[in-house]
Amino acid sequence: MAVRKIRSYPDPILKTPTLRVDVIDEDIKKLVEDMFDTMYAEDGVGLAANQIGEPLRLMVIDTTPKKESPPLKLVLINPELIHAEGTIRYREGCLSFPGLTVEVERYRKVRLKALNLEGEEKEYELEGFPAIVFQHELDHLNGITFIDRVNGLKRRLALEKYYKLQRQRSRG
Repeated sequence: MAVRKIRSYPDPILKTPTLRVDVIDEDIKKLVEDMFDTMYAEDGVGLAANQIGEPLRLMVIDTTPKKESPPLKLVLINPELIHAEGTIRYREGCLSFPGLTVEVERYRKVRLKALNLEGEEKEYELEGFPAIVFQHELDHLNGITFIDRVNGLKRRLALEKYYKLQRQRSRG
């Protein structure tokens, strides 16, 4: 178990679509442990493998720390969105954009399928906050960041704020 370095925007791996996981072996299981350790160390609720430099279609989610939703802990390998309905707006943060939050519109309810750590295909229905977390991490796996979901002036202002925060962190 290890805490890994989270890649920060504009690292190119965050804009590169990830590769399917073909074999769930000990290396993948170790990666999943590292992903949970890293996510917990940064007080996150979701993490995609490419955020720690691994270009694989793999994410972990644990909404337990958030009191606003029912507890949910998942390992999703090669996840696919198969149905979505409704919309919801939520102010999201991202471990790859430390300190930045932006309001993003997402689907309110989603159905997805993915492999679990035992290689079994499972379907899940998520609603509200867990659905938001899943979509945020799925975007990462597709080379999309939450800032890509914001247009025009809001996007420019968010990026200016992010770069200002980065400059402050590098000085501090």
